[in-house]
Parts: sequence; C-alpha cells; structure tokens
Amino acid sequence: MNIFFESLYNDRLFQIIVSALIGCASSITAIPVIIKISQLKNLMADPGERSSHIKKTPTLGGIAIFASTLISYFIWENPDEGQLIHLSISAIVILFFLGVKDDILILSPKKKMFVQIAAAGLVVVLADLRIENFFGIFGINEIPYILSLPLTVFVFIALINAINLIDGIDGLAGGIGMIAGGMFGLWFYLNGYFALACLASSMSGSLIGFLKFNYSKTSKIFMGDTGSLIVGFLLSMFALKYIQLNIEYRFNPNASFSAPILAIVVLIVPIFDTLRVFIIRLKNKKSPFVGDRNHLHHILIDSGLSHFQASVILWTFTLISTILFITISKDTDNTTSLYILIGLFALYMWVAHIIKHNNIKSSGELVNQDSIAKDIKKHPELSTT
Repeated sequence: MNIFFESLYNDRLFQIIVSALIGCASSITAIPVIIKISQLKNLMADPGERSSHIKKTPTLGGIAIFASTLISYFIWENPDEGQLIHLSISAIVILFFLGVKDDILILSPKKKMFVQIAAAGLVVVLADLRIENFFGIFGINEIPYILSLPLTVFVFIALINAINLIDGIDGLAGGIGMIAGGMFGLWFYLNGYFALACLASSMSGSLIGFLKFNYSKTSKIFMGDTGSLIVGFLLSMFALKYIQLNIEYRFNPNASFSAPILAIVVLIVPIFDTLRVFIIRLKNKKSPFVGDRNHLHHILIDSGLSHFQASVILWTFTLISTILFITISKDTDNTTSLYILIGLFALYMWVAHIIKHNNIKSSGELVNQDSIAKDIKKHPELSTT
C-alpha cells in the first residue's frame, strides 16, 4: 500500500491535478478574507461611466490568484523548472506589487509601462525567452537576436495589456486565463515539461476559485490590475515558451509547425478585442489608450445578455477557433493560416458592428417610444385608442 501511495505521489499527472485543486481551494479560502478587509478599509471600486456594475466592489482578487498560484506550484519538487520559471516568479512578484499599488492608489500609465517592460526584460534577456523564428510566415524563418529582443518585449506588453482590457465584465478575463492556461498546460504535460505544466495548472485552478466569487451576487470581487497583470504575464510566458519549444519542428515529430498561429488562436479573444478597439478609436480620431464601451463584451452586455452569457460566448469562440486551427494547420502552411486568421478577424469586426448597430437602433426606438408615451400623457387627444 505504501508503494502505491508513493507511486501516486510521484506521478506527474497526479501532481498537476492536485496543484489545480489546491490552487482552487486556496483561492476560495483566501477571497472571503480579502473581501472582508476590502470592505473594512474601503478598498473598493466605485461604479464608473463604463462600468457594468451598480455598487462598490472589492478589486483585490488578484492577491488571491497570486498567492494561490504560488502555493499550489511550490508544494512539489520540480527538477526541470530551470531559470525561466525562477525569473518568471520574480517577474510576477514585481507585477504583484505594481498591481496592488495601482488597485489602491492608481498609478500613471508611464510608471506601469516601465515596470512591465522591466518584468518582461527579466525573462527575455536573462532566461533567453525570445521569438526566434517566424516558422515560414511570409517566407521568414530565423530572426536576428537584436530584433528578437524588442519584438518579444513588445509581445509581452501587448498581451499583458490585452488581458487587462478584456477584464470589463464578470468572468471573461478569468475564464480566458483558465482555458488558455489549461491548453498550454496540457501541451507542456504531454511533451514532458512538467514544471511549466504544474505552473499553468496552478494558475488555472486559482482562477476557477476566483470565478466562484467573480460571479457571486453577495460576495463579488474583481481581479483588478493585480490579477490581470499576473495572469497576462504568465499567459504571455506560456505562449512564447510554447512557440520557442516548437522551433525544432523540422526535426522533432512531436513539435508543431504551426506553433505561432496556434499560440495566437488560444489567446484570440484578448488579441482580437484589443486590435478591434484600437482600430475603431484611431478611425474616430481618438487616442487608442482612452477607454470606452466599444469592447465586444460591452456590446454583448448592451444587447441584453448577462455577464455569464457574454463570457460563455467568448469562451466558446476561443475553444471552437482553437479546434478549427488545430484541424486545418495539419495541411496548411503558416502564411495561409495567417490569412485565414485575418479573415476570421474581419468576421469578428463585422459581427461586433452588426450587434452594436442593432443596439443603437433598439435604444433609439425605446427613446422614441418613451417620447411618444410622454406626449400622449400630456396631450390625450393625440392617442388613437
């Protein structure tokens, strides 16, 4: 019996599953304490012009995500973790303090950007996590070292802030983080990168626990910048490491030739949504960094869907897109896959435009009906009934 338990304890899949469960349990245990302290110290967000909420809500859920991820990851010995994970944990500690300060005091965008660049630089320069190869997209393969450094840091910053931008309704950023973390974690496990798989499952488990409260009506909490920075950084690291590990696609039958396309597709919602709102803001001659309600999740909410329904639609879009591209990438070169992805983005833009147009039309009709009702009340003779 002792041999059985020892064998089970040392089984990598068992460790990964237990890490997810402990991450979830730790998050569920920690969040009520954070909510109570937030209420006592008034560390809560007021409903704003773009907010989808009507009452003050605690914003420090990222503290639970951070702590739960690290607790559940560190319960095992991971001999293969290496410098990348050491430096990544250092980076998310830096981002943790940045996020907490921003959630409580509000920092300037310049300061936040500087710290994000420093955190990304840690793993890009010291752990040599770089976009080294374009996998034949537009005929480009290897990228010079001097170009790969700024390109990789830019991708880090773009993805971190893309996760932050989709954190506009309950469950969306947390759910996308959970799904993407699970997908990357599964690939890492199947290919023998157990430390990365354990870290990904720990993060996904902590997000499951967070979602329980993010959707709660009585004990609601947001992940805040603390959560979105940490989740965004880890997802960026997983995506870039996944691409880097597949560079040997020509020589390893387990590697994926379409790694960069699939990495984009797993994070398709934050990437597409960020591109879309930036394009619309620039088209309207506004700063791309000034917030509005042009995000697709806001449009879905304005069309009458609940936060959960809107999130499920975008979660499903992620899953279906990933399955689609895994299927077509087997017989399609990366340049063609990219063109298909651009076509999908155009469809995404069109659907969002149609839904928003219908929302404006419905809103106008309601205002018009209101006006007619008021006129009839003042002048009954206008009524035909």
